[in-house]
Amino acid sequence: MDYNRLAELLFPQIKTTPEEIEARYPKRDLPEGAKVTRMGPSPTGFMHLGNLYGALVDERLAHQSGGVFYLRIEDTDKKREVEGGVQTIIEAFSSFGLPFDEGATLEGDNGAYGPYRQSQRAEIYQTFVKSLVQRGMAYPCFCTEEELAEAHRQQEANKENFGYYGKYAVWRDRPMEDIEAELQKGTPYVVRFRSEGSIEHKIRHEDLVKGKMEVTENDQDVVILKSDGIPTYHFAHVVDDHLMGTTVVVRGEEWLATLPVHLQLFRAMGWKPPKYAHTAQLMKIDPETGGKRKLSKRKDPELALTFYASEGYPVPAVLEYLMTLLNSNFEEWRRANPDKPMNDFPFSTKKMSGSGALFDIEKLRDVSKNVISRMDADTVYGYIADWSAENDPQFHALITRDPAYSKAYLAIGRGGKKPRKDLALWSDAKGYMDFMFDELFQPDYTMPERVSAEDAKAILADFQGVFDENDTPDGFFEKMKQIASQHGYAADTKAYKADPAAYKGAVGDVSMVIRVAVAGRQNAPDLQTVMGIMGRDKVLERLTKCADAL
Repeated sequence: MDYNRLAELLFPQIKTTPEEIEARYPKRDLPEGAKVTRMGPSPTGFMHLGNLYGALVDERLAHQSGGVFYLRIEDTDKKREVEGGVQTIIEAFSSFGLPFDEGATLEGDNGAYGPYRQSQRAEIYQTFVKSLVQRGMAYPCFCTEEELAEAHRQQEANKENFGYYGKYAVWRDRPMEDIEAELQKGTPYVVRFRSEGSIEHKIRHEDLVKGKMEVTENDQDVVILKSDGIPTYHFAHVVDDHLMGTTVVVRGEEWLATLPVHLQLFRAMGWKPPKYAHTAQLMKIDPETGGKRKLSKRKDPELALTFYASEGYPVPAVLEYLMTLLNSNFEEWRRANPDKPMNDFPFSTKKMSGSGALFDIEKLRDVSKNVISRMDADTVYGYIADWSAENDPQFHALITRDPAYSKAYLAIGRGGKKPRKDLALWSDAKGYMDFMFDELFQPDYTMPERVSAEDAKAILADFQGVFDENDTPDGFFEKMKQIASQHGYAADTKAYKADPAAYKGAVGDVSMVIRVAVAGRQNAPDLQTVMGIMGRDKVLERLTKCADAL
């Protein structure tokens, strides 16, 4: 077989050489040990939690080592591509604050190793496929879908491995005359890699997550170039990761089955493969069966990245929770370093689990409460304002009407060793703050069971006479004790517990009457601070309104 002639027949338009392509992509000038990672999503219009899970690993490995984290759009499958898919990808990662150092942007490319869209790299791929044909390592295959389906049926009947190999690789050694005849007829064809592997052989491989392993050598003549001249993922990622200098490929463990193909292609090209880190699948406990299963696009709304923005999950909380799944020692580190930024954590692939990571939405809520509790009031206000502008315009108008008023309320109980943890989601803010706004105030005047309506009215009247919005919380409580004593309630809770028959109730019951009147409910932050923010007129108005309703 004249392989040079065959290569010219298949690729007459390709005049570039592999050496010329290589010259366009010089070796990156990076510090020793710096890692180059990439995110390579397809523009299918759906970005899921698994994308973010892997991207967080990519970002940490690159930036922790002083390396490069880049975005490559893997758009070789035009059937699955949707309009606006690239924008969806870029906006999703931007919203989670994962900074790409280079790669595809909405305006084009940013970086010296592009194009960063695979659909724009056809000449590059075809140059290297042509070189494989010239070396007798690739060949055209004119099999129809029907012929391939028939081979599949035969393999099934014979209980053989499925695929294009051995006697089923019918175009592997066809003479030039047969190939030329099909080309002259204009028969569509793909280009296949000529595998010299055998399933009798094992390859030793060390994965950054799975550790040392043995995989069966690939014996399939896989398609590397489709009939439209665009490569398959197998070949495209090998070429791109080599030229772009990728040192670590992070991907889901579902790709392990194709690892032998990729290692074989790197060897055939004479290139050093990157390190691979195959991440465990995200699992959840199925509420119906009680067993573990993969997160499902159809069943689990939390798989979509858009879910977290619409529900109001803080971005830092989602990232922190994912880090608890990625590194087994993160929670211990966070307890020891409650105020440090997450990026100070020394992330390591050695601490990643090789088995399924169990996603728990309730655990995420707990992490979120802790993350929000560490934020100052200005930060919390900013997040709530941004979220409500997009998801609750009415509430947005209220909290932004007087930013100082809203921030003062959000500041209650922040800081210190035991900060309040009222908020898990930004969508919780409306229910937490609603009583501060007359437009949202819907009071429940249910009083403590030990306080009669008559006593409640008297307590409210007495408090109106002594209320001072400038009191300290201690000063407020002293007044509560005085009013309690005047109406037959114990000023000291211990005294009430020692002899409950001697009192109608305790001072806590009396202060609860004021809380219910002002906040319209029994659960609210420090009442004197709340009243100081509301101001005298509003507090007196609330006290009167409650008394009238009893």
